[in-house]
Amino acid sequence: MIFEILRREGYSVGSRDFYTKIDEWKDWHKGKVGSFHTYMQYNGVKRLSRERASLCMAKKVCEEWANLLMNEKVEGTTQNDEFDAILKDVLTKNNFRVRSNQLIELTFALGTGAFVENRIGGNINIDYITADMIFPLSYDNGEIYDCAFASEIKKRGEDYRYIQYHLRQGDGSYIIKNKFYSAKDGKEVFGIFGNVAEIVQSKVPLFQIITPNIINNYDFSNPMGISVFANAIDVLKGIDLIYDSYQNEFRLGKKRIIVPMGMAQIMSTQNGTMPIFDDNDTEFYAIKETDDFNQLKEINMEIRSEAHLGALKNSLDVLSSLTGLGSDRFSFETYKNGIKTATEVISEKSELFQNLKKHELILSAALKKLYRAVLCLSGKNADERNIKVDFDDSIIQDKEKEFAQDLQLVSSGIMQKWEFRVKHFNESEREAKKMCAEDEFAEE
Repeated sequence: MIFEILRREGYSVGSRDFYTKIDEWKDWHKGKVGSFHTYMQYNGVKRLSRERASLCMAKKVCEEWANLLMNEKVEGTTQNDEFDAILKDVLTKNNFRVRSNQLIELTFALGTGAFVENRIGGNINIDYITADMIFPLSYDNGEIYDCAFASEIKKRGEDYRYIQYHLRQGDGSYIIKNKFYSAKDGKEVFGIFGNVAEIVQSKVPLFQIITPNIINNYDFSNPMGISVFANAIDVLKGIDLIYDSYQNEFRLGKKRIIVPMGMAQIMSTQNGTMPIFDDNDTEFYAIKETDDFNQLKEINMEIRSEAHLGALKNSLDVLSSLTGLGSDRFSFETYKNGIKTATEVISEKSELFQNLKKHELILSAALKKLYRAVLCLSGKNADERNIKVDFDDSIIQDKEKEFAQDLQLVSSGIMQKWEFRVKHFNESEREAKKMCAEDEFAEE
């Protein structure tokens, strides 16, 4: 219905096929893809529906990226104490640390996400929008300028579609149109959402699009991003095939005891007689007694545990590499012993660090625009050039080791004291040089 509404309003929107792809990525993030995890199997008599086990590795990959990119230590500053206080208050009220991490996870799963800001009454709100609700209206060189954000809402027992249009004007300012449509026929409705202004003007854009920093090789002309595991679907299938087989090894490989018919308890039925066993003794099977078979026989199936674990490790390595996390990021033992430590990661892999920095470029730009938008809605005019986003890379960097190494560089004269302070004390160059000068004066 959203496509029909937008086209009726005169906007050109992308292909439905791409949103079908988004739905597929959403299913992989959930860990259950109907066309793959539900299948039919012939048991020699009839076809039966089976459910394939899932390790939910697509979600695990996205969780890893969310924790690397948007953890609790990410901070934004403006070099203005008043502005910083406003930002802290608004972000706290919007549960930003939690919700932004969740949005990054969903963005890396579905390919695109968005922060959208608005002011209702005295409250500044931040909405966290997923790819299936984002509809670019105009874009150039991969940057989205006009965009519609859709959502489903219920009011007095009726379902509606809420679409927010962000439209750039010639001077760079924005007009935001808030419209509501009936879910029954798609017709616009008026007057039932009195707390939402129909038209809002803004000097700055009140939305920020975020994507994984990877090429959309499904549609090169589409400004939307793709899932971080979009090119690893076959690997995800292989992982779940191995994991399902691994589980079946223990189900099918249990001990079985073959019992001659004459040694089994017999129960009479309408169709004759049949052997009976305790309901819990599922490993017992009765067969007709012969001269060659007249006593109990144990069958111990070989469980190919090591072969499965080896195959699973290889597949997890491939998945980790294809999703930009480097190899050896995951192992099956991870679910018992935890993810590798930061020191292990930085000593083994530089690929992760490089990809992290690449993704930070897009996220940093979006966060700076978000901070500026929040301040604008608060009546403050902030220069984006003065806004700094500090990403905490201690997850992949050994900060203590780096501190000690840089301290040695200062002692040997290779690094300046003020450079050391800028890097490790989060001071500006001017502040660091001032502190160094004061230290030298005190020493004299």
